[in-house]
Order: sequence, then structure tokens, then C-alpha cells
Amino acid sequence: MDYRTTRSYMLSRPEAWEDFPFYPHIAVMKIRHKMFATLSVEGDIARMNLKCDPTEAQMLRDIFSAVLPGYHMNKRHWNTVLLDGSIPAGELQRMIDQSYGLVVKGLPRKERLALELKYGTAQLYR
Repeated sequence: MDYRTTRSYMLSRPEAWEDFPFYPHIAVMKIRHKMFATLSVEGDIARMNLKCDPTEAQMLRDIFSAVLPGYHMNKRHWNTVLLDGSIPAGELQRMIDQSYGLVVKGLPRKERLALELKYGTAQLYR
């Protein structure tokens, strides 16, 4: 997946939107008011930060050389993923979905339940 495809996939998630609170070249993808990903290009390689379960975060780093501890993030809960073509698109989508789902689960109960009623748990927690 390249930058454009990854951006489109992230924004296809229910109520996902893009913000630029840090720098104009770093897109921050949010659900409601919470960040679930960042997306940027450094040199010729796009990269994204994704939230992850701490155990799985380390496993992904062990499996894929393009998965690194989260740059400028809590390295226990966030990974930086280089979009260099070495990770299959399906796996990248799964990582994005997991990040989105973890953030939705962490929303205040009222907001989370409203999203679950509107979109269903299968759509939110793929």
C-alpha cells in the first residue's frame, strides 16, 4: 500500500477524519476526538504510527523489519510502520483496523455505545 491508498483506507473507517495539529506534512487520523493513526512521508517512504496491543506490537517488530517502535509515541503501545512494500496490504489493513478498534474501545462509554449502535460492532472492531 502506498500513501494515497493507505490514507483512503484509513478515512473509509466509520466517522474517521483527518487533522493536521502538529505539522502540515503529518496527517493525524481521528475517530471522534482521539487519534488512531498518523501518516506522513519521509524521503521517498510513507510511514504511519498505529496503536497496538503491547504484546502484538513486539511480535510485529520481530516479524517485519518495516515495523519499528512508535516514533515520538509511547513505544509500548504504538508502532511506526514503513510503507516500503515489504508488508502485505492485508496485514497493513489489519493493523489499521486494530488501531482504530482499540481507540474506539477507549472512547467514553456514551460515545462508544453510540458508534456501536450506529455502525455495529463488526464494522468497528474488524
